Amino acid sequence: MTDDAELAVLRLGHRPGRDDRMTTHVGLTARALGADRVVFGPRASGAADTVRDITDRFGGPFDVELTDAPKGVISGWDGRVVHLTMYGLPIQDVESELRTVHSEAGDPLLVVVGAEKVDFDVYERADWNVGVTNQPHSEVASLAVFLDRLFEGSELDAEWADAERRVVPKETGKKVVEPDEE
Repeated sequence: MTDDAELAVLRLGHRPGRDDRMTTHVGLTARALGADRVVFGPRASGAADTVRDITDRFGGPFDVELTDAPKGVISGWDGRVVHLTMYGLPIQDVESELRTVHSEAGDPLLVVVGAEKVDFDVYERADWNVGVTNQPHSEVASLAVFLDRLFEGSELDAEWADAERRVVPKETGKKVVEPDEE
């Protein structure tokens, strides 16, 4: 998103038919709220195509990857790992530390967002297991709250390069234009 170290989101797991929309929304949320890329498992090619299409139309930069080894992404990550889980430490207790590690120390962050039951080894590998609430909730909501807390709202003013379309904010109605139109 900025000159900070890389921030990637890994969608761990994907149940075709059940998670298609949710996995797509993890990718769209990652893009819209400041991540540099999203990594999906091999069964999420439809979600990957949708997020790539949105990036092509509404701008980037943002990368979308597919991997045959999602857990290999975690074990091979050269940086710090944050696992979003309702069982984790409250975001408000660790957000300052996470900002410092990411922005000031320049450590790349991998944010792991599960789709189904997450194996205990992910909890052990994570540098932080973080909960935005300790109640059942959506993983998309968890990612959105996490990114907003990490970037302190600066992600909401992002500039998008090479956009074919741009949304014009309006009090009522909808307006989407080509970037050179107003």
